[in-house]
Amino acid sequence: MSEVDNAALQTQAESLLQNLKEKNFQLRGPERMAIPSQPMPAQDPQVRRHNISEVALGYTPAQAMVEANRCLQCKNQPCVEGCPVRLPIRDFISHIAVGEFAEAIALIKESSLLPAVCGRVCPQETQCQVHCTLGKALKDINKSVAIGRLERFAADWERAQGAAKLPECQPDTGKKVAVIGSGPAGLAVAADCRRAGHSVTVFEAFHKFGGVMLYGIPEFRLPKAIVEAEVETLRQMGVELIPNFLVGRTRSLQALLEQDGYDAAFIGIGAGLPNFMGIEGENLVGVFSANEYLTRANLLKAYQRGVAATPIVEAKRVAVLGGGNVAMDAARTALRLGAEEVHLIYRRSEKEMPARAEEVSHAKEEGVQFHLLRNAKRILGNEQGFVTALECLCYELGEPDASGRRSPVAVPGSEYILPVDAVIVAIGNSSNPLIQQTTKGLQFNRRGNLVCTEDGRTSLEKVFAGGDIVLGAATVILAMGQGRRAAAAINEMLAE
Repeated sequence: MSEVDNAALQTQAESLLQNLKEKNFQLRGPERMAIPSQPMPAQDPQVRRHNISEVALGYTPAQAMVEANRCLQCKNQPCVEGCPVRLPIRDFISHIAVGEFAEAIALIKESSLLPAVCGRVCPQETQCQVHCTLGKALKDINKSVAIGRLERFAADWERAQGAAKLPECQPDTGKKVAVIGSGPAGLAVAADCRRAGHSVTVFEAFHKFGGVMLYGIPEFRLPKAIVEAEVETLRQMGVELIPNFLVGRTRSLQALLEQDGYDAAFIGIGAGLPNFMGIEGENLVGVFSANEYLTRANLLKAYQRGVAATPIVEAKRVAVLGGGNVAMDAARTALRLGAEEVHLIYRRSEKEMPARAEEVSHAKEEGVQFHLLRNAKRILGNEQGFVTALECLCYELGEPDASGRRSPVAVPGSEYILPVDAVIVAIGNSSNPLIQQTTKGLQFNRRGNLVCTEDGRTSLEKVFAGGDIVLGAATVILAMGQGRRAAAAINEMLAE
């Protein structure tokens, strides 16, 4: 979307807002339903594919107020049922509708530590917005109230004002909580346990804090300054943050509890072990897991050619295997790292693609070429061991699998060669086995995920867990929801 388009969006919003003000924001249901949904301003695709700046630019106050006035203010609030942390959606939107932005963000932060993050990367279209009465009435989920965009607006407004308030903490209890991992689940636990007055220490294996939000999600979707600001809030609350500390190697979980005096521990180490396809050629130079590729780009800034301490191969033709959000992130990152062509290979149709529709749309706008109903059969290389091509196989959709998606069936004799010089495998992750290997008594399922109760209690006394180590690869908001439930259980246990 060009700057002219963005300017036009603002002009239209200001005109609509003036009409709303003339009615003193007193609208009947049909009048609210008639208000057009507000598109998200964005960088022009041909510009943004060459920079790492954020693609979505965020609502202006006028756009936010117009969008908020579309909310029907339902008494039963069906949208809340789809929110893992149960944000007071109707109420914070009602504040934005009349320009009470400070009141809106104050309500949001009672339930969520990371509104600027969740407003950007959470799949609201399959969570809160899918339940929106307006979307159902208009028979189009894409016309639901843009809850995530409004959440982001409120958080960004507060940050721009420089008026963020620290959460209040109860008097010190003398109890100590160890949080292992600084992803969304761990940060939620750290915040809620510190609010309860406990001493909290976060142990992070990397040299920076934020987990997948920092190393997994690209700058153009989630600026790292936002994550760093949320981490700084915890530090100012009195949470101790220790980097380069690998629990299970630096120190065992048992030692933290039995020797270091921690009264409870939360495991939120995510699912960082990449899956591969097990096909010929995956050991060639130029084959990456999406985890490695995105970590090099996001955390180690490989896009800074000639400066980054850990540069990345300068590939011109890149193939990305997968159809989820991580695959979209990897494909769009490859463009920004200088690829002339990026080919996304996915064995189902676009309808079955698990990535957010917005991410798919942005990838297409930026020039990623989609090869649907295709899959990699083997990776080809030269005598020096470098990737030269990908042999692909065509598929057609058969009967639905256990998840309800139609299973892909290979078409015999349909192989073809796609010349590439790098391949990024983005087909999901498994849990790192280190905690399982070094901690006796913890129960895991056959997939390597920690087994725990609804409130995060594991098979070991005083040990709780949540996030991707329990769920498998999930979303920021689902991890936060698990973290908050576990924190409540920890606080209840320590109050006894």
